[in-house]
Amino acid sequence: MKKTFLLFFPLFFLAIVSRAQTTDPKQQAAIDSVIRHMVIDSVDVTPEVIDTDGWLLLDESIKNELSGAVDNLYNFKYARAERQFRSLRRRYPEHPMPYFLMGLSQWWKIVPTNILSKQYDNAFFAYMDTTITYGEKLLVKKKNNYEAAFFLAAAHGFAARLHSERKNWRKATVHSRHALNFMNKAKEANGLSPEFMFGEALYNYYAVWIGQNYPLLRPVLLFFPDGNKQLGLTQLKQVADNGFYTGLEAKFFLMKILANEENNQMGAYPISRFLATKYPDNAYFQRFYARLSFVIGNLSETERMSLQILDKLNRKMPGYESISGRYAAYFLGYINQNRKNIPKAKEYYQQAITFAEQTDETKSGYAVHAYLNLARMSHEENNIKQAKQYYEMVKDLADDDKRAEKEAKQYLKKYRKV
Repeated sequence: MKKTFLLFFPLFFLAIVSRAQTTDPKQQAAIDSVIRHMVIDSVDVTPEVIDTDGWLLLDESIKNELSGAVDNLYNFKYARAERQFRSLRRRYPEHPMPYFLMGLSQWWKIVPTNILSKQYDNAFFAYMDTTITYGEKLLVKKKNNYEAAFFLAAAHGFAARLHSERKNWRKATVHSRHALNFMNKAKEANGLSPEFMFGEALYNYYAVWIGQNYPLLRPVLLFFPDGNKQLGLTQLKQVADNGFYTGLEAKFFLMKILANEENNQMGAYPISRFLATKYPDNAYFQRFYARLSFVIGNLSETERMSLQILDKLNRKMPGYESISGRYAAYFLGYINQNRKNIPKAKEYYQQAITFAEQTDETKSGYAVHAYLNLARMSHEENNIKQAKQYYEMVKDLADDDKRAEKEAKQYLKKYRKV
């Protein structure tokens, strides 16, 4: 099989090319520039000897030292994790690893907001830039320092991802081009560690998935080796089970792929339960687990998680934002509605709507269905006037939910004279 080390391929490639079906000329120019400049060598390279002297990535004592820091990072204990990363920086001030880990900490402050918050952008970019600076210096000293290429690919990939989210197409293009080049170089260290398989796993899966879901991007994929979705999932599970630095990211991706792309909620469920249990203060993991529990019908677990989310949000714990609140409040509204506890259901649905307004996401499915269920409950109480008000909101907001929009229009037509 062709092997290509593309560690953070989805992070920058998906972020840029998944929007290629738009007509933004700046964006299209960015994509064209990436294609023109990328050269991917897909031939297997198995060097007889790879000099790993000085590599922190494979240093077992560093892994042992950072195990607690990694757990703190994913449990949103940012200050504790960053203290340990700064300690590593004091001892290795010219190595890219501590700066990359500090940048990863900033990234996970952005993730719970669905990448919407810009509060941590400056710090994130500063750490990634510093990672790149020291990675380049290591390559100057030793051109075959594949660990340096690893961090350069990762830092450029993450930077490209966030720049593309912010529609900074020129910067996203530059970082993407560099990431591709460094990934091509770093692939020569494939097989040394599960960490390196992570990129190949993601590549194998998404190279096929993109072609299946974005037909207009198939010409772009001609520049890349063939993928293999099933192999990608198998490899991703191997990394999830055995990786240290990339193991949790692999679990995170595997959970999202199974739930969102593969429509395999039962496959994603145990992963989400593990992540939410091991990292109980990670708002993203908690709300994902609450959502999957809701989807598969485990309402007792949905309720437990949702109450925890709202409690932690009220206590202003790090990472607990209005997005998680919207999820939790809607689930609790639904549960109480089915218990016939109508006053409580109304209270939670109103909370869900308020949270949606705070993030300008009133057209989200949970907000629309909160209005829809409020309308239905008002009708059951024979409060037609109020029901019409809620259905008016459904009609105005349900752009992506034709069934809800149809129900609202039919109700408003039936009771137009009331």
